[in-house]
Amino acid sequence: MGPVLLAFALAVLAGVLVVGDLVRRHRPAWHWYVVDYPVTACRVVFTWRRVAVLNDLAVSRLPARTLVGHLLVKGDPVRPVAPGLSFPRATRMGLTVAVRLHAGQTPASYLKAADAFVHAWKVHAVRVTSPERGLVVLTAMATDPLQRPGLATAPAELLSALIGALETGGAWVMNLRLVPHWLIAGATRSGKSTLLARLITQLAPQPVALVGIDCKGGMELGLFADRLSALATCRREAVAVLAALVVDMQDRMSACRVAGVRSIWELPDKLRPVPVVVLVDEIAELYLSDGTRESKAEAEQCSTLLLRLAQLGAALGLHLVVAGQRVGSDLGPGVTALRAQLGGRICHRVNDPGTAEMTLGDLNKDAVAVAQTITAEERGVAVCTGPDGDWSRARSHLTPTDEAVATSRKHSAMTPELPAIDRALAVLEGDTK
Repeated sequence: MGPVLLAFALAVLAGVLVVGDLVRRHRPAWHWYVVDYPVTACRVVFTWRRVAVLNDLAVSRLPARTLVGHLLVKGDPVRPVAPGLSFPRATRMGLTVAVRLHAGQTPASYLKAADAFVHAWKVHAVRVTSPERGLVVLTAMATDPLQRPGLATAPAELLSALIGALETGGAWVMNLRLVPHWLIAGATRSGKSTLLARLITQLAPQPVALVGIDCKGGMELGLFADRLSALATCRREAVAVLAALVVDMQDRMSACRVAGVRSIWELPDKLRPVPVVVLVDEIAELYLSDGTRESKAEAEQCSTLLLRLAQLGAALGLHLVVAGQRVGSDLGPGVTALRAQLGGRICHRVNDPGTAEMTLGDLNKDAVAVAQTITAEERGVAVCTGPDGDWSRARSHLTPTDEAVATSRKHSAMTPELPAIDRALAVLEGDTK
């Protein structure tokens, strides 16, 4: 019976391993909750004190003092006391723990020790946030959730686009009604163009006007010309398009004033003008100057017109999505003023810390540090801000160019006409001839 029982036990063990491997591959969340989470939670609890001591997160209490005659005798210091740690709470593919800070500690110490947590707990990454004073929340990711993000879902809304998936597993949504203007930064081949293609694909079926400004001769946005109400391919055309939009904005103000409302969304459906989304690819091309008087005048005009649209356009259905490889104050003072109006921020991999700082620095310093860790292999991965001022790593869904072009052509009949822009471009073409 011995060999038979041994063979049976080995067969059962092999079956368990096979089933476990199948569950790990096809139902990773189940495997995490049943197998990996208990092991990782124990590892967090039992290694916490040692990790805290080695990374200077623990503090020693004052030694005991006793007065003997005329001598003050000090006892041996007690063991270092680690910060209070809550029991690990399981999430879909990770866990979270809350840490009560010692007096005088700041979240920066825990951000510095994040790599130590990763190695001690054997997880993919640890994110450090501070939801309230004196408290730090450590979020451990068992695996990279953005490596195979899958297709997240979100309800369809006007001026809302499902871009991809967040690191938490939720949907990454750009809602222009909630956050009217966006700044997108990213180096070449970081995923910036893919994100714009995804955005156009999502907005194409909606009753909105898309206006493109692509001063690289229209190489990027020109692919979607069938769905664009207007496309500017040089800075002169950009000035004409932006000026026409400012005139249209003033008309919308007059309509709201006459109706006694403060935004076009309070107007009746029959009187409400079509929302307009202005897509600017490579913002630096609008601000750089070759030193001539004409070039400087055009750059100043672009700066002024963009700033006016950003300041006043939100309530009037005029939205800006500005993208660029390099965003910095060296482009001109107008860039900093424009950035202050662009509440939504997306930062892909960038070539210099200044661009990450310019994109995310005024919102959250931790987000800047995380953005600079994005590697060249992580195309489409970005750090994005949420509507509540929080931030998260995210990855846009891969939208092939031919699919985006086909979607634009499919919905070309929905392209609204913008007579003011058409007239401005016609006048410019006549002057050129």
